[in-house]
Amino acid sequence: MVRGGEKRVTAKAEETRERIVDAALELFRQKGFDETTMRDIAAAANVATGAAYYYFRSKEELVMAFYMRTALEARERLPAAVERSSDLRKRLHTIIEFKLSQFSQHRRLLIGLLRIGIDPSHPLSPFGKETQAMRDEGIEEFRTAVEGSNVRVPKDLRLDLPRLLWLYQMGIILFWICDDTPSQKRTQTLLDGTLDLIVRLIRLASLPLMGPVRRRLLHTIRAATI
Repeated sequence: MVRGGEKRVTAKAEETRERIVDAALELFRQKGFDETTMRDIAAAANVATGAAYYYFRSKEELVMAFYMRTALEARERLPAAVERSSDLRKRLHTIIEFKLSQFSQHRRLLIGLLRIGIDPSHPLSPFGKETQAMRDEGIEEFRTAVEGSNVRVPKDLRLDLPRLLWLYQMGIILFWICDDTPSQKRTQTLLDGTLDLIVRLIRLASLPLMGPVRRRLLHTIRAATI
């Protein structure tokens, strides 16, 4: 009986927690991150303000819950989507388009978080310690895409390439956040053009003539990121 009761409480608590997250995301879309208060979120979720604070101590914790939700969705859906093709360009495009689709309803929130993203000491920064696990997962998505593709990657490039591709993705997302054209057409143009170039460069990197250039580039990148 006790165990059954604990399960019911846990299920109810989880439902309340998710309802608060949903309410917060809707308000962030409507009003923006800065303009939304925890009191607003509690009212929209139909819970007391104290209850909202019981589950989430701040709006930042709610954003972290959003990050974790998108990471879980990617973990469940992205591998199968990537495996549909061995073409490297298609695989990279699938990953980045998937991430953009996840964020498509949340551009206003991400715009409000831009100042946070450039500060690696902030808990919500994609480059910070608190988001390390999700960052590693994102890099691993690119590693899997590269390793199962139809493009041969030099051995010394395999370690760094997934991280470089993840950084490229972050650049695309940043451009997309700031892109005010209808349906973010400029982002699509940038993505299509740069993906073609990236895949060609990866292919060229395997040529024996490119060995010295490749090693020098990797040395520079590693020295700058240690």
